[in-house]
Amino acid sequence: MTEVSRTHLRRIPSVERVLKFFHDKRAFPDIDRAAVRDAVREALAGLREHGARVETETDPDYLLADIERAVAERLAERPGLRAVINATGVVLHTNLGRAPLPAAAIAAIGEIGRGYSNLEYDLTAGKRGKRDVHCESLLCDLLGAEAAVVVNNCAAAVFLILDTLGNGGEAVISRGELVEIGGGFRIPDVMRKSGVGLREVGTTNRTRLADYETAIGPETKMIVRVHPSNFRLLGFAERPAVADLAALAKARGLVFFEDIGSGAIEDLSAQGLNDEPFAARSLADGADIVAFSGDKLLGGPQAGIIAGRQELVDRVRRNPLMRMLRVDKLVYAALEATLRLYRNRAFGEIPALAMLRQSPTDAKARAERFARKLRRAFGGEAVGVDVTLMRGDSLVGGGSAPHVKLPTTLVALNVDGFSPEDLETRLRRAEMPVIVRIEDGRVVLDLRTVLPEQEDRLATEVLRSISR
Repeated sequence: MTEVSRTHLRRIPSVERVLKFFHDKRAFPDIDRAAVRDAVREALAGLREHGARVETETDPDYLLADIERAVAERLAERPGLRAVINATGVVLHTNLGRAPLPAAAIAAIGEIGRGYSNLEYDLTAGKRGKRDVHCESLLCDLLGAEAAVVVNNCAAAVFLILDTLGNGGEAVISRGELVEIGGGFRIPDVMRKSGVGLREVGTTNRTRLADYETAIGPETKMIVRVHPSNFRLLGFAERPAVADLAALAKARGLVFFEDIGSGAIEDLSAQGLNDEPFAARSLADGADIVAFSGDKLLGGPQAGIIAGRQELVDRVRRNPLMRMLRVDKLVYAALEATLRLYRNRAFGEIPALAMLRQSPTDAKARAERFARKLRRAFGGEAVGVDVTLMRGDSLVGGGSAPHVKLPTTLVALNVDGFSPEDLETRLRRAEMPVIVRIEDGRVVLDLRTVLPEQEDRLATEVLRSISR
């Protein structure tokens, strides 16, 4: 252990000092003292194990407050899953829960969750019904599909389609689409697990229709096309159009399945998302069946949506795995409410879409207002606190349009006596955690991904985090 690290570890208070701190402020008055002591020991052991957490923290009182937060979590006074303020500018931030739900979806969850529902009850016939019919009519209307069904995420949708329609046979797929996306989800592995033989065609960057034609054999059941999500080939690249692959599949008596990934069902080309496939367009161009996510560009809850020809979707429904991969009443409630907003063209009420559509002018105006609010809260031109504006870019996130940057205006913070890393840590450990990014040696806040109703709380947490 180096002398530097020993110095850092000396800053960690003793158990008795922490307990006195709790006693003086009357923390945890209804919790057994032995339980509090045990939780304190666990929290201090964690600090010793990860000494780097205290390397930049020189304020003993703040460190005690940080230990109090850790103890509260261990005593279950604070849930493990917590709301945070996303000031990163990444709209579909996978680590932060992807798309925030519309107010209508939240209301629907409350309405259905607080009591009983007709999840599997046919109100017309007065007998048991099927849950997998919920949301189907809305999805069919929006996508122009014959049938649709919902499972728990897009990975499940892909696996279920392959297992149902390709098991025991081969699927032809371009080498350029054998990608790995978040969480180690590899298309080749999923295909093999589903019992589908993999027939690769073309090269990494160029696959032609003739490559598919040549590869089709007696064991071929499907042609598969995969949207590469957070991977892009630029320059000397080529792959057949959906309509051409659909025509080939139809001529050879095969199923053409497209995994379109992020699930845009509204035109976002004005925001630069020109190469994100649309489910409705894919189906109109001849895809037999498609799969996409509910919590990415659609802006709803986590779900995997399967849509396409009636006969194929019905086969998916009958797969025994469907019971393991189905969704619950709360997902149906949130998804249906979100889809109704699409049907009513109420795009401004879908937070993810509103964030993506925010113009550079609006982003600048909002940043200017928030910067003024912070300066007033700091007492005007506070000594040692610098709040400035700088140009920057927001990101779509969630594996969608990785090359697209959304111009924005950032609120940059520079506080004397705090390194950017120290300030970032304090904000992340705030009562309402604030997740930020560091650019050009400063902590920056991107208001694009801060919900309007969170602005006052954000200002409060920034003030608390720099208070000595």
